[in-house]
Amino acid sequence: MTIMQMIEKRNKAIEAARAFAAAHKNENNTLNDADYAEYEQMEKEIQDISREISRMQREDALEQELNKPINTPLTSKPFKGEISGTARASEEYRKAMLGALRSNFADVSNVLREGSDADGGYLVPEEYDKRIIDVLNGENIMRTLGTKIKTSGDHKINVAATKPAASWIDEGEPLVWGDATFDQILLDAHKLHVAIKVTEELLYDNSFGLENYIITQFGKALANAEEDAFLNGNGRGRPTGIFAATGGGVISGTTTSLKGDDIINLVYALKRPYRKKAAFIMNDKILASVRTLKDSEGQYLWQQSFKDGEPERLAGYPVYTSEYAPTNMISFGDYSYYNIGDRGTRSFKKLTELFAGNDMVGFVAKERVDGKLVLPEAVQILKIGSTGKVTKP
Repeated sequence: MTIMQMIEKRNKAIEAARAFAAAHKNENNTLNDADYAEYEQMEKEIQDISREISRMQREDALEQELNKPINTPLTSKPFKGEISGTARASEEYRKAMLGALRSNFADVSNVLREGSDADGGYLVPEEYDKRIIDVLNGENIMRTLGTKIKTSGDHKINVAATKPAASWIDEGEPLVWGDATFDQILLDAHKLHVAIKVTEELLYDNSFGLENYIITQFGKALANAEEDAFLNGNGRGRPTGIFAATGGGVISGTTTSLKGDDIINLVYALKRPYRKKAAFIMNDKILASVRTLKDSEGQYLWQQSFKDGEPERLAGYPVYTSEYAPTNMISFGDYSYYNIGDRGTRSFKKLTELFAGNDMVGFVAKERVDGKLVLPEAVQILKIGSTGKVTKP
């Protein structure tokens, strides 16, 4: 039976139901129990026919889509050059990735197969990977301040533990020999991932900016988790943060209530060579009170920034805030000595079966990263008691 015949059948059923209700109404203009039960059965038949019409219409739309020509006429001149970039850096790869996403990965071209990993996932095209890094840099202050290293395996960093010292000797006396020793800091690879679910309707809507949405959301989620670890991580299953009790910066002072002199003492607790590129990192919750601190001469230590893009300053040094920084600590140092090791490239996978019952598709992004402060003395930390109380002048 065709769609038009089904529609005609439904129209007749509707007219029959109307006629039945009009003919069987009693003096109260209602139906008795038996007649109402029969009318409900007629309504159910109408609903069943409507559902079948909808199914047939969707099936017809799919059939029309399949009947469209696969190839399009060639309208441009043949390309005689070479495609710039590697397979994953090419525009062809980027378009193939979006096409695969929108087709439930039913249409996976050879371009994508070249980038598939051993367990069936698909590597993010290099354009995607760069854009996620852009988001991480924009959202994560430690990626801006620290030193980023691309690693393919365990990365060892040599650090001088003891340095040779010069000695004065008299003429003819024997030389004084010292030892120069070196420590090694190992950048490992801790796995970080972010996963989201997307409805199939949203996924197949070509007018929606799916590419930018996924990249932006993944980038923000990864950046937040990274920044928390780069500041507070304990090194067990995640990076070691600059505020970590072991492996973090040096606690140079403790105060029960913060005063202007504490900030000045913190600045000069850091050795002069590190002060050239030093900056403060603190939590937003103590920032309002810090802005009111004054030195011994009554001058505000806080300096407002008058140029877009430049951080505000405290005692002449840039100030960066993070919601993940402790509320009872302020760090001051040269964060270029915090090394961030990115192991390989980020991977991007699509999960079709896990949420199939809910008509949803899952997407997962993974990365392996580690971070360590290679010179603890390069970052000095002021601890404000146990409550984070700040004294106003």
